[in-house]
Amino acid sequence: MNESDKVILLVEDSADDATLTLRAFKRSHLMNPIVVARDGIEALDFLFARGMHADRANAPLPTLVILDLKLPKLDGLGVLKAIRAEPMTQFLPVVILTSSKEEQDLISGYALGANSYVRKPVDFVEFLEAVKVLGIFWLMLNQTPTQRTSS
Repeated sequence: MNESDKVILLVEDSADDATLTLRAFKRSHLMNPIVVARDGIEALDFLFARGMHADRANAPLPTLVILDLKLPKLDGLGVLKAIRAEPMTQFLPVVILTSSKEEQDLISGYALGANSYVRKPVDFVEFLEAVKVLGIFWLMLNQTPTQRTSS
């Protein structure tokens, strides 16, 4: 799988935060395709090829899910729980990227199987660096089991 095949699913309801994250990936020269889901249900529909994403039935899973916690329809912890409950997605790397400073969110995220929990830096330069490090580690260095498609 070459780098352009490593799709990232960004689950973020804030248009500003999504734009900032996309800009940070671009400035970090990480050119992986990024799909943005605006709520928890859309994220699961994309992963499991349902609803408006039913055409993805034979498409590979994303290489990485970047997940906000405060989402409409289904919150990030609900999305994470659903991802870990399915054999097809149980090993999919999920990084929680959130502005939440709640200790319970941190504990719950790890308890439900998050691979990483990152608080969004307020400073743009720090945010760029955080996204760059996330991208390098999860897309270039991290090794995961071979993932099945959603067939």
